[in-house]
Amino acid sequence: MKKLACRLFSIVFAGAACAAHGQGKPAAYPTKPVRIVVGIAPGGGLDTMTRLGAQKLSERWGQSVIVDNRPGGGTVVAMELVVKAPPDGYTLLGASDTLMMNGVLKRATYDVRTAFIPIVQSTTQPYVLVVTPSLPVKSVKELIAYAKSKPGALSYGSQGLGTTGHIGWERFNFMAGVDILHVPYKGAAPAVIDVLSGQIQMTFSNTVTSGAHLKSGKLRGLAITGSRRGRVFPDMPTVSEAGVPGFELTNSYGYYAPAGTPRAITRAISEIVGQGMNTPETIRMLAADGSEPVPPSTPEEFKVKFERDYWELERIVKAANIKFN
Repeated sequence: MKKLACRLFSIVFAGAACAAHGQGKPAAYPTKPVRIVVGIAPGGGLDTMTRLGAQKLSERWGQSVIVDNRPGGGTVVAMELVVKAPPDGYTLLGASDTLMMNGVLKRATYDVRTAFIPIVQSTTQPYVLVVTPSLPVKSVKELIAYAKSKPGALSYGSQGLGTTGHIGWERFNFMAGVDILHVPYKGAAPAVIDVLSGQIQMTFSNTVTSGAHLKSGKLRGLAITGSRRGRVFPDMPTVSEAGVPGFELTNSYGYYAPAGTPRAITRAISEIVGQGMNTPETIRMLAADGSEPVPPSTPEEFKVKFERDYWELERIVKAANIKFN
């Protein structure tokens, strides 16, 4: 995936025009570059997966698809930009589950369920609880014991206030009975950099961002946050197994459009990304880093799932008494 991230780091993807015209798109769309706005800094999992989907679109359309990084406000800056854009299919949002969190926590000034059209989910993945090797713990149980002995002395990094990582860590604090302080960043990659340098002690990181550092020993992985062990580090236990029963945190990446975007456009995007992410080659590439493509579905099916997950997130936030200040 490190090679994948490097390959996709170029902002503009130009496709092969000869096979593109007349396939997988409504008439007269797109006739100019399409922009996908991402609310984090380059290099994180959301950025990488958005670029991979953008490549699939560009290859099919023979049209440039631009990934525009606009970090800030826990992805609210990017959301605001897209929600105000013309609903013509030329400005889309690449987002993680943080989009729902910004709605549940009332960080957005509008109802995200009606302001955006869920188009397609691309991939889903758990995180790894990573710590700096200088921290004298080698398991989740040891981390909890150490944190309890030094309340408020340890800190974790997240992708920003109200993001998946932030809510996940606050839930970890609640369920484990510890007090680990929050340090927000403008993306996953900057947080990992500060764990590497020892500025903070830990973060939840996807293997796209931290896999190479885990394999080299520059980071120490304590557990996987999913419901089952991962393919990349099969000997690493889940957080639930390792000391916090019932804890689970996963993230998914997808595309959204401003409300009012024509159905023909959202369906075309959904079809191309869904099929492209589920090719055998892409599945193998994603599996090597612990990610899985989401099976193809329609925007209507994604909307049903989005609303169901939104309700579940509301329930979790209320149960854990998580508040955004």
